[in-house]
Amino acid sequence: MNKDNDTPDIPDMGETLVEPLQRALGDRYLTYALSTIMNRALPDARDGLKPVHRRILFAMRELKLSATSGFRKSAKISGDVMGNYHPHGNQAIYDAMVRLAQDFNVRYPLVDGQGNFGNIDGDNPAAERYTEARLTEAAEALMEGLSDDAVDFRDNYDGTLQEPIVLPAAYPNLLANGASGIAVGMATNIPPHNISELCDAALHLIKSPNARDETLLDYVPGPDFPTGGILVEPRESILASYKTGRGSFRLRARWEVEDLGRGTWQIVVTEIPYQVQKSKLIEKIAEIINAKKIPILADIRDESAEDIRLILEPRSKTVDPSVLMETLFRQSDLETRFALNMNVLIDGLTPQVSSLKEVLRAFIDHRREVLIRRSRFRMGKIDARLEVLEGYIVAFLNLDRVIEIIRNEDEPKPILMAEFELSDVQAEAILNMRLRSLRKLEEMELRRELDSLQIERADLEDLLQDEDMQWKRISDQLREVKKKFGKDAVNGARRTDLAEAPEIEDVPIEAMIEKEPITIVCSQMGWIRAMKGHIDLASELKFKDGDEGRFAFHAETTDKLIAFASNGRFYTLGCANLPGGRGMGEPIRLMVDIPNESEIVSLFIFEPNRKLLVASSFGDGFIVPEQDVEAQTRSGKQVLNVKDGGKARVCRPVTGDHVACVGLNRKLLIFPLSELPEMARGKGVRLQKYADADGQLCDAKTFDLAQGLSWLDPAGRTRTEMELGDWLGKRASAGRMAPRGFPRDNHFTD
Repeated sequence: MNKDNDTPDIPDMGETLVEPLQRALGDRYLTYALSTIMNRALPDARDGLKPVHRRILFAMRELKLSATSGFRKSAKISGDVMGNYHPHGNQAIYDAMVRLAQDFNVRYPLVDGQGNFGNIDGDNPAAERYTEARLTEAAEALMEGLSDDAVDFRDNYDGTLQEPIVLPAAYPNLLANGASGIAVGMATNIPPHNISELCDAALHLIKSPNARDETLLDYVPGPDFPTGGILVEPRESILASYKTGRGSFRLRARWEVEDLGRGTWQIVVTEIPYQVQKSKLIEKIAEIINAKKIPILADIRDESAEDIRLILEPRSKTVDPSVLMETLFRQSDLETRFALNMNVLIDGLTPQVSSLKEVLRAFIDHRREVLIRRSRFRMGKIDARLEVLEGYIVAFLNLDRVIEIIRNEDEPKPILMAEFELSDVQAEAILNMRLRSLRKLEEMELRRELDSLQIERADLEDLLQDEDMQWKRISDQLREVKKKFGKDAVNGARRTDLAEAPEIEDVPIEAMIEKEPITIVCSQMGWIRAMKGHIDLASELKFKDGDEGRFAFHAETTDKLIAFASNGRFYTLGCANLPGGRGMGEPIRLMVDIPNESEIVSLFIFEPNRKLLVASSFGDGFIVPEQDVEAQTRSGKQVLNVKDGGKARVCRPVTGDHVACVGLNRKLLIFPLSELPEMARGKGVRLQKYADADGQLCDAKTFDLAQGLSWLDPAGRTRTEMELGDWLGKRASAGRMAPRGFPRDNHFTD
């Protein structure tokens, strides 16, 4: 304990670094961010691979798992990758290897998998102990030249082995297979392309280094996805995406109409968009069918085996297939957008959002570097062999003396070197020569090999000194790659077609619904159903215990239903979406968001050309065009504003020239309809005045004064009052007591 300040003694653990917390955290987070960007998330523009993929391919090469060799267990491969090169979890390594083997995820698979490697339905692959793998020819092409010092190597994580920093890459794999990843503060998303088209674009860029992006688009018209589909993105949009490295591509499923005879047909979907799981797509479309969002679609079936075959059944044979599919494209993943973000590591160091031209330039520059390094490596091998061959020829020219020296001298090597002016390498090669090589024909073969190597060396010297020759050699290599993996090769033809989306106007849902008569029934508690046909409204209907009927009227399946609640909001429902009439129906509150404290005031068929009279319990109201009350969402549309404690009480169609209103005090007032304003929303104006604070409006309606005011008397007979002068007044007057025989509930009859 320190006696001066009563603080405990801290043992000296060596040098202590003191720095501000903000700087310490910033430096360490920056280090982490750079590590994530360079070693995990972003691909290298030269070979298009992330470190984990590069290490998987290199480890499989070290295991001699060529495209013609046998398969090895995936557990062995991921174990070697983890133990030798990639010190991360084996599951992450296996997942990365699986993706390289999935032909629906990768345009040109780099791993040939045997066993369950997952499927387009989204099912997981089998565990690594059950599957086997080897390299493909496409992967071998990426590593061609690794033994020829084509690229730099570095120590692995523990310094015991060497791994390549980048692969030689015989083709632009970054664009051929695409890439995706999320780093710190940046991400990348690159679609797959066709190798044949990429090679043509690279050849053109070699020929014309200043080629325009528009010209490159003639060679690479757009992505080529492994799952096919139809690319319907306009050329101008694709060009802008390739120019900037950012954009999106609109991709939709491939479909055709299959004739079933007798005028019936069905739609067959044979290709779905890239990275869309077939099982989830079917679930989504099934939900749309159940929700009746596309009434002209009856059913979906999956008849897929090796190939995709989704069956879409129309509701009727009169349906237009194009209209049905365009509607599905808007509401399901049969059409998707692939976002392009060409963020890559240029030269393996600098993250940059690059254009198509910049990525191709990075690739062909890398190929030139690989060509130069391989040529120099080959020259070194030739020089070493030429030195040995020259020594052999000296030995053959002086064969008897060489044999004599070897037989008689204890240390023949220095004597040979001194007498024939040989190098150490030449003397060692002569001493290691087999006796069978002393035959006469061997000398001729040696001279022939010497001549051919000298010619090859001269060609390599010319190649290294002439840039034009280098680009010509690279062009020849690209043509060979195009021939090997191009459109004439297996799976080399373009899969994604380019087309223009048809111009089809938006079809309203009502136009898709088959028009059928129904009877809408809604109970006092708000349970609603739609019964087939126009039944007799006076017939007895069943309701839940304690419930009874309230609304019942005829309609068509193409109609819209308007509900007006006591909170002053209007709600819209489609008659085609109402539950059937076999049961008791469903609560209307499950279909629209009517609060529990609010009740339904009125329920009727939507007629856009009508006008409505709406009023609150406080006696305020106005006229509103019916087309202004249609709601677009479940939450409805607020039209009549009600004060605290008030409720919406009246909603009736406007049919005459005067308004009649009656209050809780049984006073009746009639005034001209022209005194009411027409509004889209608001509180309105006072219809009737009440003496006490508890006065409330009971009912109001419009009628034609010349035809009189009608209601049902207590005996159930219709009574019409023609002499209405005693009740005529100005709006907001109190009115007079209702005539004898007026209903006790103070409500007019429709």
